[in-house]
Amino acid sequence: MKGPFTTRALAADAESARAAIALVKHAALLPAVYAVPLAGVAAVLTAPAGAVLALPAAAADVRISSRARLPLALAENTEVVAFRPADGGPEHLALVIGDALSNLGRAGPVLVRLHSACLTGDVLGSLKWDCGPQLHAALAAIAANPGGGILLYLQQEGRGIGLLNKLRAYALQDQGFDTVDANTRLGFEPDERDFTLAAAMLRQLGVGAVTLLTNNPGKVAGLAAHGLAVTRIEHSMAPNPHNSAYLGTKRDRQGHML
Repeated sequence: MKGPFTTRALAADAESARAAIALVKHAALLPAVYAVPLAGVAAVLTAPAGAVLALPAAAADVRISSRARLPLALAENTEVVAFRPADGGPEHLALVIGDALSNLGRAGPVLVRLHSACLTGDVLGSLKWDCGPQLHAALAAIAANPGGGILLYLQQEGRGIGLLNKLRAYALQDQGFDTVDANTRLGFEPDERDFTLAAAMLRQLGVGAVTLLTNNPGKVAGLAAHGLAVTRIEHSMAPNPHNSAYLGTKRDRQGHML
């Protein structure tokens, strides 16, 4: 992965080339493919390029599959609602805290946090990012809110590139690349997430207006694009020596309001 790398024009069948890249991204693999024509080859399972390119929309076709009471250390009055995509993809969770759903339509917008799963930060306590502190602070803030709220726990590890690719990006950052350049050097967008899924989950819970805990304008735009009324309130964590440069990159190159 030393580079420098150059880009080349897509093949004549550009849609198929884009679909091939989309497919390996969907599988959380490095976005590189070696394609050969299969003319005359029988008994090969095929899928139209358009169907592959529609995978993000298909992944947002979710249904509530189960729900249960789940007392948390930071939010004792919590119900967990599990969503399963129709395409068989990973399950996503809504943590409904307090009276958020019983007050719908009477108490104004629902306090909401969109949190992308982060094994290294949420579970292992990595200091490289602010994921763990963001999660804990959001749970505490929603629990303290008189009307409660909802935290969506989305399986979008590494801003949508998956755990293994996130670790590859870590290694590139240790070589001096920032979080944006590390992603693009691996062939990904700086942020591969699609918040269509989050909007669909909120809609199924009956939520149409939210007060969003975020500094990421992409999350605001992602929900608003699907018809939700969104107001934003700040959700910032204090930096540490290991993540101060990362937070600066989010501010300077990704437009985060830090």
